[in-house]
Parts: sequence; C-alpha cells; structure tokens
Amino acid sequence: MRRFRRSRWVALPVAAALAVVLAGCSQQQLQGFLPGSGETTNHTSTVVGLWTTSWLVLLAVGLTTWGLIIWAVVVYRRRRGQTGLPVQLRYNMPIEIFYTVVPFFLVLGLFAFTARDQAQIEQVVDSDHTVQVYGKRWGWDFNYVNEDVYTQGTQVRETSEGLVDESTLPTLVLPVDQSVEIELKSRDVIHSFWIVDFLYKKDTIPGKTNFEYFTPTEIGTFSGKCAELCGEFHSLMLFNVEVVSQEDYDAYIESLRDQGFEGQIGDDYNTNSNLPGREPLEADETGTGEN
Repeated sequence: MRRFRRSRWVALPVAAALAVVLAGCSQQQLQGFLPGSGETTNHTSTVVGLWTTSWLVLLAVGLTTWGLIIWAVVVYRRRRGQTGLPVQLRYNMPIEIFYTVVPFFLVLGLFAFTARDQAQIEQVVDSDHTVQVYGKRWGWDFNYVNEDVYTQGTQVRETSEGLVDESTLPTLVLPVDQSVEIELKSRDVIHSFWIVDFLYKKDTIPGKTNFEYFTPTEIGTFSGKCAELCGEFHSLMLFNVEVVSQEDYDAYIESLRDQGFEGQIGDDYNTNSNLPGREPLEADETGTGEN
C-alpha cells in the first residue's frame, strides 16, 4: 500500500505536466504538423486523426523500446571487478512470442484503420459538381463539366527576382459546401495533383482516369502543385484552388462564358500518340515533313 501511494504521488505531477504541455500546443502541433486547419474538407479531419493516432502509438512503442534498451544497458552493465561475459539467455519462448505477437497486432491495427479511412475517402459519391483536370508539362487545364466551360493553364512564370508570378497561376474555383468529383487525366507523362491543405493527392496517368471525391468546407485560397517529378520545369507546375461562396462561383462561371471559354477541351490536346484507343499519327502529322 505504501508503494502504491508513493507511485501515485509520482504519477500526479507527471500527468499535470503532460496536460500543461499539451494545452500549450498550437493547432498545427495538435494535428501532427500537417498543413491546413484540419477542417478544410470533409476528409481532412479523418486524415489528421489517422496521422496523429499512428504517431502516438509509434511514439509509445519507441519510448518503450528505448526504455528497455537503456534499462538493460544500466542494469546489466559490467561492474568493477567483473570479468568475462554475463550469463547468456537463449530460446526464451515467452519473450520471443511477446516480441512477435505485439508487433504483429500493431501492424494489423494500423492496417485496419488505414484501410477503413481510405475506403471512406475513396468512396464514390453522387457529386454536385464534376471537374476534369488535365495535367500537362507544365500546367493544368480545368473543365467544369456541369457548367460546360473551361480554363487552360500555362507554365507559371517567374519574376526578375526569381519568385513565382502569382498572376500566372492556373486557378481552380470551387463552391464551398458542395461535393466535387475530380477526374484526373494526363496529356503527356505522369503528374500528381496535390492540393496541399486538402491532404489529398493522386497521380494523373496517361491513358487512365483517376478520381477524387471531396467537399470543400472552408472558404479561402489554397496552393496546389505537381507532386511527381515530370521534367525540367516540374517545380513551376503550380496552381491555386479558390473555395468561394455559391454566388461568387456562379459569377466566376459567367465570367468564363463572357470570355468565350465555353465547351470542353478534351483529349485532342494530348501529346502522346500511342495511348490505348488512339489512332497512330501519320508521318506528316509528326512534324517530320515525311509522307
């Protein structure tokens, strides 16, 4: 009983100190230093929860492992006057079962929670808006399918100081609190469509269409980039995502119509000539001048 009381008086200050440390954490620290607010889309809180929980479990495993290593080093160190090797312990079945079973269930648990959250994020939904996104060296094209308008992006330019010229960034505009389906395609090589604060990225692969489903829940401007090395100007394959109110979204769509950007830009602009389902180019269409 006396030992229990002594342990309690040790545990209480430790718990209090831990509570104070956690209370002083910023929002970014609480979400595992991930970008964004954690409530940027309907999926970000799920991603943050999986990330932080995994790190806490792995940190506990690491602290336990380090503690056991240090304990063994201190307790079984060679003391003054001792010679030879310490008593060797081999084929301890309980210990071997322990360090085999515990990691197995840890990996199984992490896999199960990851598979559950991934299935939720990747679930196909009947979205309010569909946007076709074409990745190309080194820009982005956006087709607003429901509204039958489009924008064509170009490679981002740099200023004389070597900074990104913000006015040349392609911009994808989305309405807040409206579900969105993103169809991802490539015009040439593999790219990766990454909206950083949305904690969601997926490759654009030639000859294949990938999909993303999410609902933006926070108004603001969010940066995006290509996350797959795709050539010389990969670092300038940037874009912005603007999440706006429904009224501002409708006004933006009308502004595209007023500029003449009606219709859709499809696979005709793809530079690959050998994708499945495409007719091979004739010799004079390749730019060689040969017939």
